[in-house]
Amino acid sequence: MIARLIIALFLFTPNAFAVEPAEMLKDNALEARARLLSKELRCLVCQNQSIDDSDALLAKDLRMLVRKRIMSGDTNDEVIDFVVERYGDFVLLRPPFKFLTAALWTGPAIILIIGAAFIFFLLRRRKNTTENAVRPLNSDESALVQDLLAKPNKHDP
Repeated sequence: MIARLIIALFLFTPNAFAVEPAEMLKDNALEARARLLSKELRCLVCQNQSIDDSDALLAKDLRMLVRKRIMSGDTNDEVIDFVVERYGDFVLLRPPFKFLTAALWTGPAIILIIGAAFIFFLLRRRKNTTENAVRPLNSDESALVQDLLAKPNKHDP
């Protein structure tokens, strides 16, 4: 019984009910547009959630703003542009590729390439080191080894 209660608590988090019934528009088509737009906008408090999923007060305010703009006749692009103008590209869950966001989009690939190059050169260096460590002795080194082996050791009985 207790296990079922714990599972139910994890399955039905408060975020699942972030959009309150009082916020919803009466027109189903407009509400669907509002939900679609809300899923594209980042909660500035939570940062890993859309405003549709967040129960933060700022997310609620942004949801209400989106609905207000839709009710006033704005298109989806106009609503997004209005919010981006106020909060910047950070409010978008999928920010556009611009000069200012180039590092955000290319950073992971650059780090991956640098890491792969580092591993490649590290393995190549290791291979060259092991090849050089096992090379045969030249004639001078062989002669020196033979001389050392031929000399009697002072510590031998």
